[in-house]
Amino acid sequence: MTQKALTDAVRVVDGQRPARSVLRLLARRPARMTGAILAFTMKEIPLWFLPVVTAEIIDIVATGGDVRTVLGWFAIAGVLLLQNYPMHIVYTRNFMTVVRDTGADLRNSLAARLQSLSIGYHTRVSSSIVQTKVVRDVENVELMLQQVTHPLLSSIMVLCGALAMTAIAVPEFLPVYALAVPIALGLRWVLGRRSRVRNEVFRREVEGFAARVGEMASLIPVTRAHGLERTAVSRVATGADGVRRAGLHLDMLNGHVASLSWVSMQLLGLGCLVLAAVFSLSGILPITPGEVVLLSTYFTLLTQGLTALLMLIPVGARGLESMRSIAEVLQEPDLEQNEGKRAVSEVSGRLDLERVSHRYPDADRDAVHDVSLSIAAGETVAFVGSSGSGKSTMLNLVLGFVRPTSGRILLDGADMQELDLRTARRHVSVVPQESALFEGTIRENIAYGRDDVEDGRIRAALVDANAAEFVDRLPDGWNTVVGERGARLSGGQRQRLAIARALVRDPRILLLDEATSALDPESEELVKSALTRLMRGRTTLVVAHRLSTIRQADRIIVLEHGEIVEEGAHDELLARAGRYAHLHATQAGITP
Repeated sequence: MTQKALTDAVRVVDGQRPARSVLRLLARRPARMTGAILAFTMKEIPLWFLPVVTAEIIDIVATGGDVRTVLGWFAIAGVLLLQNYPMHIVYTRNFMTVVRDTGADLRNSLAARLQSLSIGYHTRVSSSIVQTKVVRDVENVELMLQQVTHPLLSSIMVLCGALAMTAIAVPEFLPVYALAVPIALGLRWVLGRRSRVRNEVFRREVEGFAARVGEMASLIPVTRAHGLERTAVSRVATGADGVRRAGLHLDMLNGHVASLSWVSMQLLGLGCLVLAAVFSLSGILPITPGEVVLLSTYFTLLTQGLTALLMLIPVGARGLESMRSIAEVLQEPDLEQNEGKRAVSEVSGRLDLERVSHRYPDADRDAVHDVSLSIAAGETVAFVGSSGSGKSTMLNLVLGFVRPTSGRILLDGADMQELDLRTARRHVSVVPQESALFEGTIRENIAYGRDDVEDGRIRAALVDANAAEFVDRLPDGWNTVVGERGARLSGGQRQRLAIARALVRDPRILLLDEATSALDPESEELVKSALTRLMRGRTTLVVAHRLSTIRQADRIIVLEHGEIVEEGAHDELLARAGRYAHLHATQAGITP
C-alpha cells in the first residue's frame, strides 16, 4: 500500500460521520463498485420480475388462454433465473474485493498511524486496546459491509421494480406502498439511536476487558510469585461481568428490534393482501386475480426486504461504532511531526542541549529543567541519579520520543525540531534493560530491518557481542526460533542478541538504558565486555543505577530533580565528596 493510499484512507475517515466514512472508503474503488452494482442489478431482476410472470400465468389460466403463451413466459423466467448465477459471481468478486481491500487499507492505515503517533500516546493507551482496534473493529466493519449491503441493495431493487410494475399494472395502488417506508424509517430512527449508545458502551467494556487481560498476561510471573492468582482472576472477572452486562443490554435491545420489525412488516403485508382482495371483490378498482397476487407478492417482497434491513440494525450499529473506534486512532492529533522536515543522510554524533526543559502533561514540575550540555562525537557520557531525577527523560529527549518544552537539542549542529527524526534514528541504536525480541529466528532478530545484511556480518556481530558460543550450541544455530519476546532465552542471552543487533546496524549514537541491571554477575560481565566493543568510536549515552558499570565513561552527569548537580570523570567526582561520592559509598556499603 502506497503512502498516498494510506493518507487517503486517513483523510476519508470521520468519527463523527461513520456512515459517510464507509461510503467514502468504498468510493475509493469506483470501477469495482460500479461493476458490482451493475452485476447486482442484473442478478436481482428475477426477484421483482417473477411476480409479473406469476400474475400473467394466473390470468391466462383464469381466462382459458393459450398454452404457448404460458410456455413463452416460462422461457423468459428461465433465462432471467439462469443469468443470476454468472452475475452473482461477478458481483461477489467485485464487491468482496472492495470489502477485503478496504479492510486491508484500514489495518495498514492503523499500523502506519500507530507508528506516527507519539510515544506519549502509546504510554497512555493499552497495547491490548490497540490490538482490539486493528483486529476486531476492522473485522466488524467488514462484517457490516458483507451482511448489510446485499439486503440493502436488494430492497432498493425490489422497491424500484415493484413501483415501476405497479405503476404500469395498477397505478391506483401505489399510495399503499408508501405506508411501509415511513414506518420502517421510524423504527430505524428510534431503535438505531438507542442501538448506537448501547454499542458504544459495549465497545468500551470490551476494550477495558482487553486491557485487563493484557495486564494479567504480563503480570503472571509476579502473580504466581506472590500467590495472587485469585486477585488476578477477580480483576478479570470484574471486567468480564461488565462485558456480560453491557452485552446483555445490547442483546435485549436487538431482541426488541427483531420482534417489532417482523410484526410491523407482517401486519403491513397482510393488510396489503386483504386490501387488494377487497378492492377486487367490491369493484372499487378493476383488479384481476393475477394482479391481486402481483400486488400481494410485491408488498411481501418489500416488507421482507425492509424487515431484513431492520434486523440488521445491530450489525450496522456495531460496524459504525467500530468505525468510530478506528477513527479515534486515525484522527488522533498527538503525532510525531516528521513530514516535510529535512532528512538526515549521515550522522557524526555530536549532541548539544541548550537550556532544555521538559514537563510531562499534568505534571506539576519539569522532569528535566534548564539543562545545557555538549557531547562530542565519540564521547561516552553517563547519567546517574536517584529515581525520578530525569535520567530516562534525557534519553527520550535525545531520541525525540519527547520534545523539549523549552530550549533546543542540536544533532551535528542542526536543530532536531527541523529534522525528520525517522531518518536520524537510522543512525541510532538503543539497548534497553529488557531487550525486545520477536517471534522469529535469531538471525531474523539480529537483522531486523536490514534484510540484505550478509551472513558474515551477522557472524561478526555475534562474536563481538559474546553471543556466538551459546548460539552455536543451539540445535539450529541462528535459525533457532527464540519464542515470543525471546522467552526461550535467558536475560543475558537476550541482551547479547540485542547488542549484536546494534552492531549490525553500526550506529553513530548508542543509548544504553540500564542495559545490565537485570543480569546475574556472570551474564553482566559477558554483556559489559560486549558493550565495550559496541561503544568503541560511537557517541554513547548511558543510564545506569550500578555505578560500577560506568567508571570508564568520559564524563558522568549527576542529575537531581531534572537538573545537573555534578559533572566529571569517576575519580574526579569521588574526590569532590559530593552527591556522586555519596551514591557510590551507598552502593559500595561504605559508611560515611
